[in-house]
Amino acid sequence: MKDYIALAAKGYHEWWRYVVGAFAIFIIWQAGSIPFLGAVVYKLSTDGKDISSLGSYETLMGTLDSNLTFFLMMLSFLVGFVGILLIIKFFHNQKLKDLLTTRPKFDWKRVLVGFSIVGFFILAMTIIDYKLNTDDYILNFKSKEFFILAIIAIVLVPFQTSFEELYFRGYIMQGLGIIFKNRWLPLFATSIGFGLLHIGNPEVEKLGYLIMISYIGTGFLLGIMALMDEGLELSIGYHAGNNLITAILVTADWTAFQTESIFIYTEDPSIGFDVLIPVLIIYPIYVLILAKVYDWSNWKEKLVGKVNLPEVET
Repeated sequence: MKDYIALAAKGYHEWWRYVVGAFAIFIIWQAGSIPFLGAVVYKLSTDGKDISSLGSYETLMGTLDSNLTFFLMMLSFLVGFVGILLIIKFFHNQKLKDLLTTRPKFDWKRVLVGFSIVGFFILAMTIIDYKLNTDDYILNFKSKEFFILAIIAIVLVPFQTSFEELYFRGYIMQGLGIIFKNRWLPLFATSIGFGLLHIGNPEVEKLGYLIMISYIGTGFLLGIMALMDEGLELSIGYHAGNNLITAILVTADWTAFQTESIFIYTEDPSIGFDVLIPVLIIYPIYVLILAKVYDWSNWKEKLVGKVNLPEVET
């Protein structure tokens, strides 16, 4: 059986390397936020405003032009992406392909499938909801601003989502699997960690901590995709489809992305529809569809079984 986690054993995989490496990648990623913070501070200063409000989410999102804000936010993930490439090459002597997939080559068709399965759902549900509840939406289409947004999103959102997949479902999942020689701990740890990463999002303030079910549930969905399919192609495609389509299609004043999207959603979110239904109903359907398409088997072994390093092909 191909073993995605065990691919990390081809490089330097001592436990301390993953502790240092994970921390170093995080610091590099956060350093990528300096241009954004610097631009906000400069704008506040030139406008004669108090920079002590920098810790406010409203200040961060509302000080600059929305497209500039989105660009600078995405730029930090590009920096983090470069950080991962540097760490795996120079600190682990690991090939990027071995962080991505067990297949001989990265499978772009799988990326397209992952992208399409969530992109089609978001597009269809938004159109249906718009037809049924038109008053809940404001048509926000402004050709110039939208064109700029589309370019930024198409170019940079894949770096944002790929960074998060490479960091959580890739680097940390492989590292924990190599260290503890099992699969269940990496799955749980990366899924919960991925969810907690979003705890500062404005959606949490709006809906409360119950929305963490959605973030952690999404982490489990992406982790299951990676482990069952023995690679990141599906999770990379899914994550990119979710964030890209959402960013250009619809925004709200309580979401993390404040963009020049086609629609602005004005209604308050619902815990049931926006949190529980996707996790409890839609996500299992996604998994069943993908399991059928790719003939997934050995579920117990792949999700909670042991990692057997001697079986790694070199």
